[in-house]
Amino acid sequence: MTEIPAATANTPEGDRATVETPARRRWRLVRNVLLAILAVLFAIWLVLYMTKGRFLKPTFERVVGSLTHRTVGVRGDFQLFFDPFQIKFLAEGLTISNPSWASKPNLFEAKKIDTRIAPLSLLFGKRRLYFLDLADGAVDLEWSPDHSTNSWTFSQTKGGKPLAFPTIDRATLAGTTVRYRDTRMRLLADLSFATIKSTDAKIGDKVDFTGNGVVRDTPFTLSGALLSPDQTVARGANTLTMTAHAAHNVIDVAGTLPSLAEIEKVPLDVTARGRNMAELLHIIGVTIPQSRTYVLKAQLVKTGTTYAFTHLRGRFGASDLAGRFTVENIAPRIHIDATLASKKVDIIDLAPFIGYNPDLIAAKGVQAAAAATGAAPARLLPDASLDIAALHAFDADLKWTVGTVRSKNVPVSNIDLTLALKDSVLKLSPLTFSMARGNVASDIILDTRRRPTKASYDIRLASTPMARLLAGFGVAEAGTTGTIKGRIQLVGSGDSLHDSLANANGRIAFVMPAGSFWTRNVQLSELDIGTFVQKMFQDKLKEPVRINCGLVAFTVRKGGAAADPILIDTSKNVIAATGGFSFGTEALDLAFRADGKKFSLLSAQSPVGLNGHFAKPGISVISPDLIGRAGTGLGLALLATPPAALLAFIDVGDAKAAACAPILAAKPAAAQRTTKGKPRDDVGNGTPEKGAGKRKKFLGIF
Repeated sequence: MTEIPAATANTPEGDRATVETPARRRWRLVRNVLLAILAVLFAIWLVLYMTKGRFLKPTFERVVGSLTHRTVGVRGDFQLFFDPFQIKFLAEGLTISNPSWASKPNLFEAKKIDTRIAPLSLLFGKRRLYFLDLADGAVDLEWSPDHSTNSWTFSQTKGGKPLAFPTIDRATLAGTTVRYRDTRMRLLADLSFATIKSTDAKIGDKVDFTGNGVVRDTPFTLSGALLSPDQTVARGANTLTMTAHAAHNVIDVAGTLPSLAEIEKVPLDVTARGRNMAELLHIIGVTIPQSRTYVLKAQLVKTGTTYAFTHLRGRFGASDLAGRFTVENIAPRIHIDATLASKKVDIIDLAPFIGYNPDLIAAKGVQAAAAATGAAPARLLPDASLDIAALHAFDADLKWTVGTVRSKNVPVSNIDLTLALKDSVLKLSPLTFSMARGNVASDIILDTRRRPTKASYDIRLASTPMARLLAGFGVAEAGTTGTIKGRIQLVGSGDSLHDSLANANGRIAFVMPAGSFWTRNVQLSELDIGTFVQKMFQDKLKEPVRINCGLVAFTVRKGGAAADPILIDTSKNVIAATGGFSFGTEALDLAFRADGKKFSLLSAQSPVGLNGHFAKPGISVISPDLIGRAGTGLGLALLATPPAALLAFIDVGDAKAAACAPILAAKPAAAQRTTKGKPRDDVGNGTPEKGAGKRKKFLGIF
């Protein structure tokens, strides 16, 4: 028989049922705790629901600010509560501050945010919003001055976590704007996005945007579209197209960025077109000569401070261009490095390199283009000044090769230009090209550190066939075997081509070794009326001029060039000239005289003047010498018989042949000699005075 414990035995029958076991006691305790928790949660829910959680605004601002290391504020209504199981969040006038270095106070601000949040997503996995209504949201994206961090990285130290976007099932974003600022690029852009609507966590095909801004002090406008908005929001690929208008240029950009604003080492397709390439590069502070309308395409890759444009191809004016172009945004100046090549270049497109506007040359000619630069009437040398401030703002290294230059008069090809701009000194050295099967090499240095600019020109022409060089000026290739070589060495001061030459000093010399020369108008090459008449009567018009040697040289002093000497020895004549020209006024004042080596009937024996200006040279055949000779002939006709008048126009052919050695050595007038070694008295004295030298006697007597 089982024994009953004494306590139980003494307990009344009705009280035994109320005795709890330890297990029931524990269960009751857990139940009560759970009920209490539920009651508390319900009470919290009820309080939040009744109050809409508005009292949590300070707590929200403090907690979110601590997590983002930013100051968070809500200026208007605030709601945060379960409705009933989703978290409802509403904030009017929400702001999230920028770092202290930023130019704007807030990274983000919105007139109104209304959303529903999945509660568990705050604890597990990626955050999820059931819907989001955002009104007048404004985002400010900025890079720090040293480019070490940006405003959308939520950390005080480098390497912090960037902003992560949640998954949004349905959204409406109206009035959204984005501001982007990069002090290193000197870029500021303000974008406005069209209203964005999404369903099932999908935005759609694209999101359009428009905007404006300033890049390196140049205003621009732009429009474009995000072509992969869903991936962009998910911090995935950001495929975009964009068109910008700036300084009369249109620039198209297309590519896929790895994230919202990340362009580092990302290839972008860029197309630029406009009326003038100089206006395009002026945007980044780089000065180049003007161009006619252009279209260029390239691939842009940014790496640190370097912006590399590769696979460059396109046209400017009537010329083609290809190669690569790199911009380094480094201190103290931007550096440009370019390797370019052109198959064919129109000579009009080269005009800007000496200061002309190519569009004006094409439409109205060189003189009108010179006048547009400020040159006086009837002048050709341009007065366009160098942009000194711009040349002080960047350095450059350029290599440009050109296959052929399209030109009506002068055949030019195989241009090879090496340009260096360093510390405000511009060097075109070497600059070589082929001209009529001859080679030209030049070294041009412009030192803009000197005020005004010190300009040095050294241009050398190797032996070149005159037939091809002057074919566009009436010289016939058949029968012309002569060659010419020369050198121009000038040093002057001025910020334009005209100014630098107007006060230049130096020497110009062109040498012609032995050969033949024939023009379509032989009388112009002989410059001797008697010889021309004899040839005409003897039917020898097509006979080329036989050149023994020749020198066309000038000594330049303060912009004035004096013949020093001009001396050409042919088989039948000795041609000499005195006088000169001025780079400053561009006036011409030369007197050419051809003395025969043989007897010539009806020879005027008088100088032929070359006068006028560079823009409009003129020839003066009637001279005081000729008028005087005509007077002498008239006197003889009156005193003797009419045939005696011819005696005044007879050349006895006493011209002294020139020694070719000093001519071929390009010696000055004082060093010129006859073939007998005697100093010449018919080549002037190296001054601009016309007629300086011995005056030829009538019939060698008086």
